[in-house]
Amino acid sequence: MSRRVVRQSKFRHVFGQAAKADQAYEDIRVSKVTWDSSFCAVNPKFLAIIVEAGGGGAFIVLPLAKTGRVDKNYPLVTGHTAPVLDIDWCPHNDNVIASASDDTTIMVWQIPDYTPVRNITEPIITLEGHSKRVGILSWHPTARNVLLSAGGDNVIIIWNVGTGEVLLSLDDMHPDVIHSVCWNSNGSLLATTCKDKTLRIIDPRKGQVVAGDSSIRYFEITDEPPFVHYLNTFSSKEPQRGMGFMPKRGLDVSKCEIARFYKLHERKCEPIIMTVPRKSDLFQDDLYPDTPGPEPALEADEWLSGQDAEPVLISLRDGYVPPKHRELRVTKRNILDARPPSGPRRSQSASDASLSQQHTLETLLEEVKALRERVQAQEQRIMALENMLCELVDGTD
Repeated sequence: MSRRVVRQSKFRHVFGQAAKADQAYEDIRVSKVTWDSSFCAVNPKFLAIIVEAGGGGAFIVLPLAKTGRVDKNYPLVTGHTAPVLDIDWCPHNDNVIASASDDTTIMVWQIPDYTPVRNITEPIITLEGHSKRVGILSWHPTARNVLLSAGGDNVIIIWNVGTGEVLLSLDDMHPDVIHSVCWNSNGSLLATTCKDKTLRIIDPRKGQVVAGDSSIRYFEITDEPPFVHYLNTFSSKEPQRGMGFMPKRGLDVSKCEIARFYKLHERKCEPIIMTVPRKSDLFQDDLYPDTPGPEPALEADEWLSGQDAEPVLISLRDGYVPPKHRELRVTKRNILDARPPSGPRRSQSASDASLSQQHTLETLLEEVKALRERVQAQEQRIMALENMLCELVDGTD
């Protein structure tokens, strides 16, 4: 008579548990837009949720610690003229988030560490290049400021957010609507799914499909036979509207937490915690190998030139403390730096007119630059005053 052999696995006793009611985020008007999106994005500092908004699109950003009932007048991030369809936190800056909208634009936002007193309405930069709604966003895992977007025009665009430029445009890869896009671990390849029921593996810098499949399968895979293993199931009576996933660096290693999901209901967000039970209070090395940290391994230009690099790993032995507020700087390149195309020699008068026109353009650009610096200085002053106001209000509570 055969006897069933129990496979040895450090995850064999993993279980899922919903957080207590006081650790949930209540009274949030989650967006009801008909789009296949997670509607939720989370990092070690903030929870962002796409919400219902009149006259355009919006999402709410809450500090992780701000659980409980959310005030109906809590400030939102607004700016899109149509519903927001997707949001994604930058993996290299916990204060930067990108949003995609039905209005065909992508906006990148800087979120302050303090709670603003009014809506955030001015993005750092607006990216325009799609001809139809933009429903998918994904930051590059290792290269700084590289962001991918996919739209209803069946086009994938890869941007350099630091300059606002299009690095790559993949126009002829998909004959129908793109459902999902995902980078591999070092950002050298993309996996996409499409309405034509085909899974594609794409090398974006070569503009080539390097593998195709007509089926999508979901497995947990190990190195030993039988290779595919069932672990456990977390079940709930309520269906989810969307789901956010905490990066590994944001997990609580003292509680042997191996995953945390943020499950969206119609009017609340509920953390779901996956835990491996351990009796020891010591750091569990086998559960927490070094994991990707917030530092990029490449600059955008290095990645575009063909370089690949593995993520910069960090240890979670002492837990992870998010770095202080870091500002994303956008530097748009001067179009006058580009050399004019070679051609027949022009007359002296044409040359003089061209020089005069160039001088006028340079003067205008200098004036625009000076005005922009004055506006930025005023914005910093407003931000400082808001911070002082928040401290005063906190002090009176």
